[in-house]
Amino acid sequence: MTAPRWIIHLPTTLTSVDDATALAVTLRDSLGHVTAIDFGETTLSEEDRQFVRTRIWCDARLDTTRRCRRRDDHDGPCAPTDDSAGPTTAG
Repeated sequence: MTAPRWIIHLPTTLTSVDDATALAVTLRDSLGHVTAIDFGETTLSEEDRQFVRTRIWCDARLDTTRRCRRRDDHDGPCAPTDDSAGPTTAG
């Protein structure tokens, strides 16, 4: 049996999904070297609707070491580089 993974919920004072996404991108870019953080699984939610999550990145495996870094709703093939497509709301 695999040990459970823990989630860190990090509230912000941001009031738009675009600003929250930009912060997530900045955190990934600056802390991407920290292997304990799985940025590919990053989601956003409104403070009072935390059960409705917005996935940011596609995160599909490209090969044994890389994952897709494009936005979750991207058009075209997966790639190890960012794009400018916006997030989608799941729920």
